[in-house]
Amino acid sequence: MRMLDLLLKKRSGLEMTPAELEFIALGAADGSIPDYQLSAWLMAAFLNGLTPKETAAFTRAMALSGKKLDLSSIKGMKVDKHSTGGVGDGVSIALAPVAAAAGVVVPMMSGRGLGHTGGTLDKLEAMKGFKVRLEPAYIVRQLKATGLSMFGQTAELAPSDKKLYALRDASCTVEALPLIVASILSKKYAEDITGLVMDVKYGSGAFLKDFRKSRELAVALMNTSKLLGIRCVAVMTAMNEPLGVAIGNGIETAQSIRILAGEKGPEDFTRVLEVLAGWMIHLGGKARTAAEGEDKARAVIADGSALEKYRLMVKWQGGDPRVASDPDRYMPKAKLVREIKAAKAGFLTAMEARTVGFASVALGAGRAKAEDAVDFGAGFILEKKPGDRVRPGEVIARAYASSPGKLSDGVKMFQSALAYGPKAPRKEPLIREIIK
Repeated sequence: MRMLDLLLKKRSGLEMTPAELEFIALGAADGSIPDYQLSAWLMAAFLNGLTPKETAAFTRAMALSGKKLDLSSIKGMKVDKHSTGGVGDGVSIALAPVAAAAGVVVPMMSGRGLGHTGGTLDKLEAMKGFKVRLEPAYIVRQLKATGLSMFGQTAELAPSDKKLYALRDASCTVEALPLIVASILSKKYAEDITGLVMDVKYGSGAFLKDFRKSRELAVALMNTSKLLGIRCVAVMTAMNEPLGVAIGNGIETAQSIRILAGEKGPEDFTRVLEVLAGWMIHLGGKARTAAEGEDKARAVIADGSALEKYRLMVKWQGGDPRVASDPDRYMPKAKLVREIKAAKAGFLTAMEARTVGFASVALGAGRAKAEDAVDFGAGFILEKKPGDRVRPGEVIARAYASSPGKLSDGVKMFQSALAYGPKAPRKEPLIREIIK
């Protein structure tokens, strides 16, 4: 098989066989196909597309380009969750222990933040000593013992994705829908999961702002998941303003821990948490319906078992389990703080999510480049949300940073995300659609 022939085939818009797609995925993983030919194929796929069968076959080939987790020795359904990313979206930190406490086996593989969106791995690593790079054998052992493990992609899991992801960025093919689907689901398929709940965001702070394009992605993810034999559901959630009241790695993790401890959380954050948990518990075979799953999610928070599951995970992965009892003491928070106050009287009509996300990056909470370090204690705590009435000088948020320059830059950018008006804004539904 020659890559030149496969390039010509895809350039001509012809459908490729699973064997041909496997050849490309393996060549990307082991370096036997040069970058310029891979980039040319990516552009041909971008222009001519991949059929649903091609997308599923390429996803499977990318997953099998390395070692796949083998969870066959673990009884029960194995369910993960994927979010397309947003601002203040630390839901996974609370969600995984809730689903596990309800009896679902949860192998949750997550990523790092990049650009204006946060990453679950950064939030986990805000806990001192917490390890996200785990050997596959250890993940299996932890899942057998606790039913929960939250970890990052290893070099052995779907290695072709790392190469192709970098080349998509360099060849202007990032937006190709089949390639996005293959990138997301190859890592999930490599986990050996049986169920997947997808939180697909739309709005200013989402990867895809337009609802129709986000929905198109959700449908493609659903169709490919089914072809791969993974039960799935896609929840379409709005991301025009930050979710919850915490933005930043340590700050978001502390918020999730307090919710697990039974404190009343922000209404929007809690709603997304309960809906996603309901579906995870349902797909995991522990509830007859998603609504029953939501009831079980609330129950395991109320009886303390979700927090205990979280504490156990922290202990297994090298963190200090005392963080579960006192997050304010054991989670980092940057020393410099500045209050951001309302400039006008009336209602806060907007807090544009993407700008707030980049403001948190300016504080040090995120990374502009993949190699950038993050300040685990930097970020924002919101006192007001769009729709709230404000008075001049009233505190809207508090910003945390470790240097005066970063603090000043972050505050200035945050202020530019705000808008005021005489009437409360009309809010769109937080959860617009659930695609089954």
